[in-house]
Amino acid sequence: QVQLVESGGGLVQAGGSLRLSCAASDMIYSFNSMGWYRQVPGKQRELVASITNFGGIYYANSVKGRFTISRDSAKSTVWLQMNSLKPEDAAVYFCNAKTIGTEYWGKGTLVTVSS
Repeated sequence: QVQLVESGGGLVQAGGSLRLSCAASDMIYSFNSMGWYRQVPGKQRELVASITNFGGIYYANSVKGRFTISRDSAKSTVWLQMNSLKPEDAAVYFCNAKTIGTEYWGKGTLVTVSS
């Protein structure tokens, strides 16, 4: 069973930065893509950023220019660098990995942004 473990969440002031990490128990090149989702109570989980096995990158419009997704295949780790954080970025952030027909989720890491 693949395990994804997130870390790096916390409390930050608006305008600050955080770097989230997702460590995978399997080699990340075995996944078609990996990504970061976020969820706030009462709302659907939304895709924030993703990176494919071929290096294709997607960002939600709300985070373009502020967030950067990157990976290190040798370390089986994916990062989300979050800059210029806004109160509306506060959420539980989940790491996600997809293969054909299967996806895996981490347990999430909480990001709180104070105004």
